[in-house]
Amino acid sequence: MVEFDRHVRRGHPIIFGFIILFSIIELADSAWLVSRYNLFHNFPSFAVRDRARFLLFTSCWTIFFSLFYLALFLHSPTGGFMTSVASHAIFLVLTWILWTAGAAAITAALGGGLNCSDAHQYCGQLNALEAFAWIVWIFVTFALIVVLFRGISASRRGDGYRGSLVA
Repeated sequence: MVEFDRHVRRGHPIIFGFIILFSIIELADSAWLVSRYNLFHNFPSFAVRDRARFLLFTSCWTIFFSLFYLALFLHSPTGGFMTSVASHAIFLVLTWILWTAGAAAITAALGGGLNCSDAHQYCGQLNALEAFAWIVWIFVTFALIVVLFRGISASRRGDGYRGSLVA
């Protein structure tokens, strides 16, 4: 059987670093849009305004908990329940649901994206909001798939889902 512990020890900080980085970018974009919408009330529709607010929440959620899980993993990768497969799976499933809802909702509200040659206000920022939402969704999906595979291998070695990501 191939040992993936070395790859998980190296890959976990990398993938969570990318999730945090792109969530910070999404946070900046969505916070700027929400502040403009709150200040000038010039949102294209209530749907776009509400989706920008939801993505602001989702990016804050992701940054906070991803930093928490990254710090725990760096401190003790074979530690207790908080670094277990089950804990990671619960966090990543909730985060995946939030990003799926947010990315799909902003895509639907924008009609799949905006053509900036039609002079939409905040067109570039709205397209970036949509794009980075899908980018973060891709990274969270990848992390979730890896955690599910690690859960299978933890079950096979007899640890169950309470077992750590690395042996």
